[in-house]
This record gives sequence, C-alpha cells and structure tokens, in this order.
Amino acid sequence: MGLEQRRGAHESWARTVNRTARTQPARDGFTKKLARQVDPDGVMDPVTLAKAVKNARQAHYLAMAEKSVRVRKARDAARKQAS
Repeated sequence: MGLEQRRGAHESWARTVNRTARTQPARDGFTKKLARQVDPDGVMDPVTLAKAVKNARQAHYLAMAEKSVRVRKARDAARKQAS
C-alpha cells in the first residue's frame, strides 16, 4: 500500500464515528465463512454451530500467532547473520 492510500485510510478512519458499526459487516462475513467451513451441510443446531464457530475462530487466530512467531524468528535470524 502506498503512502497516498495509507493517508487516505487514516483520514477515513479519523472521520469514522462508530468504528464497531463500520467493521461489523467484515466480522459477520468471517463468522458466516467459518460456519460454512465447520458445517458445510447446515445440519448443526444453532448452539452447537455457535460453539464450533467459536473454536474455529480461536484456531484461526492461533494459527496466525504461530505464523507470526515463525516469521519473527526467521527475520531475527536473518538480521543476526547480516551483522
């Protein structure tokens, strides 16, 4: 993302009164995606589905954290080699 786009994003967020409402469609979409992944046939009852989606969300964020650790370790190792 270039500087102009980044500046525009910051200006847009500066004018946003309700950040939660602005990002709600993305959260809803992610929840629906997870629901389709854990129950592709749509056979789970709502309570079970909600629990499964919660677990899938937690697994997703843990996978992101693991990847972040790997990337940081690799970057740190590369910096050590360069110096």
